[in-house]
Amino acid sequence: MTAQKQTQPQYNNKLLRLNKYLALQLGISRREADNLIDQKKVAINNVTATLGARFSENDKITVDSKQINKSVDYQYIALNKPVGYVCSRKRQGDNPTIYDLLPEKYHHLKPVGRLDRNSSGIILMTNDGDFAYQMTHPSFHKTKIYNVRLENSLAPLHQQMISDQGITLDDGTSKLLLERMSETDRKSWIITMHEGRNRQIRRTFGALGYTVNKLHRTNFGNYALGDIKPGEFEFVKI
Repeated sequence: MTAQKQTQPQYNNKLLRLNKYLALQLGISRREADNLIDQKKVAINNVTATLGARFSENDKITVDSKQINKSVDYQYIALNKPVGYVCSRKRQGDNPTIYDLLPEKYHHLKPVGRLDRNSSGIILMTNDGDFAYQMTHPSFHKTKIYNVRLENSLAPLHQQMISDQGITLDDGTSKLLLERMSETDRKSWIITMHEGRNRQIRRTFGALGYTVNKLHRTNFGNYALGDIKPGEFEFVKI
């Protein structure tokens, strides 16, 4: 038996790109959207979509047979996360989540990267998967700046090791750029980094026997916390 060939609708350059639309609606990257299309999970008017497909505003788009909304716009906010909040949708024990700080109409936004429960500072949130990918993938080398307070003074030798040689961790070498906040204080530091591995700063200092008492992120890429108060947020432009 010869399988009947389905005809993919024809699209022109004036119509909408399917992968871009899926990225917006689902809060994923275009690469992830292409994967959904390649896995034959996406349909246009009940016809399985192909890579590079385009569609009109009147077409019905489904993912895993579920129709998706067409009314969402890109949104970007910067939140000043306080200590004690977790970057997830579900509470971890008694710890509240960052979504407890947001009006319900913004609960569809996803955090761009994370800060652990004991850390504070700027968290970007969006429904733009491409933006999230460009901000977090190591190949884009986005600068992050933190204010860090150690329990004990950092020895000059350890400062040099962290900045010059790097510290070997289970997931690779960690190098951080360290700047003292004060010439008379070796506990408080401004740290600049271009990576974003899980708890990297805490683990780096921990490998040398230091405890991080405070970790506050002030900058993420081109975005700065500015005067956003703890627990509050502002819309940002890209």
